[in-house]
Amino acid sequence: MAEAAKTEAPEQPKLRVLSQYIRDMSFENIAAQQNRSDEVKPEITVQVNLDANKKAEKSYEVILKVTINAKAGEDPVFILEVDYGGRFHIENVPEEQLHPFLMIECPRMLFPYLRRIVGDITRDGGYPPLNLDNIDFLQLYRQEIMRRQSENGAKPAS
Repeated sequence: MAEAAKTEAPEQPKLRVLSQYIRDMSFENIAAQQNRSDEVKPEITVQVNLDANKKAEKSYEVILKVTINAKAGEDPVFILEVDYGGRFHIENVPEEQLHPFLMIECPRMLFPYLRRIVGDITRDGGYPPLNLDNIDFLQLYRQEIMRRQSENGAKPAS
């Protein structure tokens, strides 16, 4: 009987990082180009977007897209855009749980590396290294689901 119970237990999800990479990056140092030295601490805004797609059987690509705008008053200081990607091998995740898994767990694994890249680029651009705050990917996912539901509910029937 123990043998039957053992085979009925669902297998644990398996996640393996196959690779991580900068897919696209742009750093525009506007203040330096305009020969301005901004002594004022700039106001920083950070936008985060996620994208995921299937590449092969059990293989997925997840892209963490970050846009950072720094302004001193109305004057732009710098703009940093980074698309940081990862390829993941995923097994034993039910189809209905795959989307949240890709949009929550995979970005959690990528984020520390993206944070380091952002810190290095801002430091190499002549500014104090920008240490991004942790991102709650679960909350970000929930907000996106709520936004989509309200958007779909608000559409008038044709």
